[in-house]
Amino acid sequence: MNKPKITVNPIDIDKVAQNPGLLPYAHSVSSPPIVPTKEGVIKHQSLEAMAYQTDQQMDLLRKQMELLAEQAKAIQRRREVSEWVYSAKLSFKPVINHTYHLYRKEDSTMILSMLSPEEWSLSKRSTMEFLNSIRLLADLTWDIER
Repeated sequence: MNKPKITVNPIDIDKVAQNPGLLPYAHSVSSPPIVPTKEGVIKHQSLEAMAYQTDQQMDLLRKQMELLAEQAKAIQRRREVSEWVYSAKLSFKPVINHTYHLYRKEDSTMILSMLSPEEWSLSKRSTMEFLNSIRLLADLTWDIER
């Protein structure tokens, strides 16, 4: 009885290209060298320069957005402080760019005063809670003094 001889192909099918002529690189030792063209080099350098420039511009825009966000928060904070002050009792006309002091009385009403906490008598100090020193700005908003 003659058994048919089984031959095994030693070449791994996963490691062989179906169309070797379409590969972007040489597929055998005897293949001609593939050298980048001037056009390819120019495109690559241009792409790198473009990516660098756009990254710089995006970083600059990101920094500007962060600054604008900080400014918006500061304006919102001034608005909140101004609402506190304008809900407080005012017994005088505040002058722009002067510092005043905001207090809360025991009955939870707020008052705006020209006197700092140190200028009040001890008996008055005990009946009021000092909140903040504030300054009236030219746009008639109030800002907390730091």
